[in-house]
Amino acid sequence: MKFKPANKIQDLQYFGEFGGVNPSISDSSTYTFISAKTMADTFEGNTDGCHLYSRHTTPSNLYLGEALAAMEGTETANVSASGMGAITPVLLQLVGAGEHIVSSRTIYGGTYAFLKNFTPRLGIETTFVDITRLDVVEASITENTKVIYCESVSNPLLEVADIAGLSDLAKKYNLKLVVDNTFSPLSISPIKLGADVVIHSLTKFINGSSDTVGGVVCGTQEFINDLRNVNSGASMLLGSTMDSLRASSVLKNMRTLHLRMKQHSFNAAFLADKFEADGLKTVYPGLESHPSHQLFKSMMNTEYGFGGMLTIDTGSLEKANALMELMQEKNLGYLAVSLGFYKTLFSAPGSSTSSEIPEEEQKEMGLSNGLIRFSIGLDNDIARTYEIMKSCMKEVGVL
Repeated sequence: MKFKPANKIQDLQYFGEFGGVNPSISDSSTYTFISAKTMADTFEGNTDGCHLYSRHTTPSNLYLGEALAAMEGTETANVSASGMGAITPVLLQLVGAGEHIVSSRTIYGGTYAFLKNFTPRLGIETTFVDITRLDVVEASITENTKVIYCESVSNPLLEVADIAGLSDLAKKYNLKLVVDNTFSPLSISPIKLGADVVIHSLTKFINGSSDTVGGVVCGTQEFINDLRNVNSGASMLLGSTMDSLRASSVLKNMRTLHLRMKQHSFNAAFLADKFEADGLKTVYPGLESHPSHQLFKSMMNTEYGFGGMLTIDTGSLEKANALMELMQEKNLGYLAVSLGFYKTLFSAPGSSTSSEIPEEEQKEMGLSNGLIRFSIGLDNDIARTYEIMKSCMKEVGVL
């Protein structure tokens, strides 16, 4: 049977402590033991099913991790308090002083800032490359390289990574391929394509209600154990722990992720077709004009579509801002960062989520001032939404 990640989530079964259909929330920061020996054994990681302290694990966090691991097809997963709280420990666990990372140049601004500005203080260097060119990636690998890092679909330019090709390079040079799959949950399954570690910001599509910040690392049991190690684990020692109540909330929202992603994708594809036909410079992986359209098709789990993210270029920041303000006034969505909400969210990434990237580097990678990034919502009548958007574009001179 073809791999269907949503079915893996659907097939999980939990019983609450009192027989509830939802797991009980572990509302404790510390846990009791009948014997001192059991506490000592638990601290050393030698007892299954026992909990010591909530920075280590909680039942609620383990339930959510199990569901996310099932979705991505990994042995296990570790949840964290934010997406950056997942990304940074992974890279620090895999790379040390004097070592090197090859990273996509178009990534989330926070990740870019971490690699560009923070890790050099720890003796870790990063080369930023056009991740769509495997020859450039390979040429950037040195004897000190430990990790290739990319996003399945990049933020904000929507470049698509050839995960299988990057995996071949990683294996050839004994590297780890780390993939941030935040933009394409369910649509792309990086582990099936050869990735070693998959990361998500749970804040976005997976939670879907813009009320929670969270992250996850999906990988082998060995690697997750390393992250959680009380003496040397980056996740453990940096302390980016997800709250049990939030973990329980995200787990409930995951049960509708497959339905939401289908609608996000349907709506985004509809708008992208219309915008492109109107003559707007539109980028969406589902368009045949996208340079990696065929690559995405070759990797995707077809039923979930090409995702809910698209961009248009309005030509200038002034027009972009005017359009976004008018669309918000017309109740078409919100001028806000983040993504995956039930309402459409739009922002000019050059002056917001990618502002950490210097202006000259933004230009080099093709991130223009007039670019608007859309996270398309779950509108039931997307044709009506398009007509109102089009009238807004005409009013501000974009069309």
